[in-house]
Amino acid sequence: MFKKILIANRGEIACRVIKTARKMGIQTVAVYSDADRNALHVRMADEAVHIGPPPANQSYIVIDRIMEAIRKTGAEAVHPGYGFLSERMDFAAALEKEGVVFIGPPSPAIEAMGDKITSKKLAQEAGVSTVPGYMGLIADAEEAVTISDQIGYPVMIKASAGGGGKGMRIAWNAAEAREGFESSKNEAANSFGDDRIFIEKFVTQPRHIEIQVLADKHGNCVYLHERECSIQRRNQKVIEEAPSPFLDEATRKAMGEQACALAKAVGYTSAGTVEFIVDGSRNFYFLEMNTRLQVEHPVTELITGIDLVEQMIRVAAGEPLPFAQGDLKINGWAMESRLYAEDPYRNFLPSIGRLTRYRPPVEGATSRGGIVRNDTGVYEGGEISMYYDPMIAKLCTWAPTRGEAIEEMRLALDTFEVEGIGHNLPFVAAVMDHPKFVAGEMTTAFIAEEYPEGFQGAALDEALLKRAAASAAAMNRVAEIRRTRISGTMDNHQRRVGDDWVVSLGGRDFALKIEADREGSTVVFADGSRHRVTSDWEPGQSLARLSVDGEPLVMKVDKIPMGFRLRLRGADLKTHVRTPRAAELARLMPEKLPPDTSKYLLCPMPGLVVKIQVEEGQEVQEGQALATVEAMKMENILKAERKGVVKKIAAAPGASLRVDDVIMEFE
Repeated sequence: MFKKILIANRGEIACRVIKTARKMGIQTVAVYSDADRNALHVRMADEAVHIGPPPANQSYIVIDRIMEAIRKTGAEAVHPGYGFLSERMDFAAALEKEGVVFIGPPSPAIEAMGDKITSKKLAQEAGVSTVPGYMGLIADAEEAVTISDQIGYPVMIKASAGGGGKGMRIAWNAAEAREGFESSKNEAANSFGDDRIFIEKFVTQPRHIEIQVLADKHGNCVYLHERECSIQRRNQKVIEEAPSPFLDEATRKAMGEQACALAKAVGYTSAGTVEFIVDGSRNFYFLEMNTRLQVEHPVTELITGIDLVEQMIRVAAGEPLPFAQGDLKINGWAMESRLYAEDPYRNFLPSIGRLTRYRPPVEGATSRGGIVRNDTGVYEGGEISMYYDPMIAKLCTWAPTRGEAIEEMRLALDTFEVEGIGHNLPFVAAVMDHPKFVAGEMTTAFIAEEYPEGFQGAALDEALLKRAAASAAAMNRVAEIRRTRISGTMDNHQRRVGDDWVVSLGGRDFALKIEADREGSTVVFADGSRHRVTSDWEPGQSLARLSVDGEPLVMKVDKIPMGFRLRLRGADLKTHVRTPRAAELARLMPEKLPPDTSKYLLCPMPGLVVKIQVEEGQEVQEGQALATVEAMKMENILKAERKGVVKKIAAAPGASLRVDDVIMEFE
């Protein structure tokens, strides 16, 4: 077994590999850029080596820099994590030449399967069903349009060396094919150093289901069942689960056997994932093989009890797999929610800044018989950089059934405190309550179909809204009692706590009465319904853990005048608790309207202006591209919302902008 390994990656996956290595008694070496000097993976590793400036193409994906770090530290093996150099055949070859073990597949397998064009041809030769498309290299945007016309819209434009949603676009017409080709080519060049593009038919109403395989150097290959990864935005996964609620045992077996056959055909060893697209009749088509560890591997570990990173290390050291296919059973159900530094209220655009508060839920067994796990690479006070992928944590839950795993996830998400940046916790919390998701009836178009106007926050149902109102009333009573104890009040002017209140939240006013005792409060609504609320919450605490009618309820709490800001289950509720007379007067107050910014194109996220596509004085049409802004390795094309004339351009290519900085003004 190796004595020391280097992790050629950063963030949560580097931390994840370090944890397993430490468990196995293996020393670890981290690498870091200027931006990651104080990162968590650097703190966790036994040694750390600086490898360059913040941009990945000057540090993390520069092979020579990694090789220097290996020589400097004497690492015997390298785990590449995912992304960066994990699927670069020339990196694996460089390690082999140096006599350093690559904790992954052999370089010919990476070359064969890491390239999407080559892998599709190999899959076809192996008799694997594939999606129709054009596998040759495409010279320019006009050829991309011609090919797309021949295949028939919609089409998927993909980077051949891509992964993680980078360099991917869906085109529904010729104009989108032309524009998508250019953006995909640019993103591919920036992210992977390889701008080759191919095009395939986009299967409508698809499910994205993948098979985890594991193969050793002794001819053994097994599949560790499937993962459902259909909840995606911009072709990048957001929520995953294992197993899939859609597959039956026969389809699972067929997909697993086909995945193993493909792996054996290319001499694959280590952990890998074969991705399929599955239609409503359970017909499945090969998409690609990821010759690395997947982001969503924890859900597979939770239902199988197998540490995939440990098995990768053992396979790399020449050990045979300690189990056969028949030993791999599905135990329970696992969910994963990816925590991204992205603002769901701004169309999931990247957000950067300092984590002023970062408090994940407690990991381990829960009182309800489930498990909570959080794979992360950040800490409170740390900074989210604009240079790398916006994912900062993966929150996972396990339970005996799918319904119980979802409920564990709901409570864990409500417990997760993140402040200082925009993040997608409200969105993933809302998905956990969505009827289609709960029923397991989702496709890769889920977000586009269910949130066509973007995510504006969850709307709680009547029952949950009343539970939140009852909780707010009980919490307000605790705060009022505390205020009565303030010293120095005038005689006969002491504050008195009444029993009648009006709670306003979610666009509703609830008149109620509180019947309090030593154990808690019984809240009686005007319609006669009653809710028993108990809690140990005290004013000033940012998290309230309550029991309402014996069921747990967790809310994030911020004090506002005459009430609270409550956040739970994807909803953000400005909650006012007033006396009946104060509530009556509040209804007469005028509403404060936001400022009119319709004459400006504002930068929707921190980023770099790549291109300005119009000129001052030019008339623009609705939907016309105005500017391109790059952030966190993704190009974002900003388009005109209506017809107009450009009055002034305030930003030039190369400018680094903040959120809501003005890019241009219209007449």
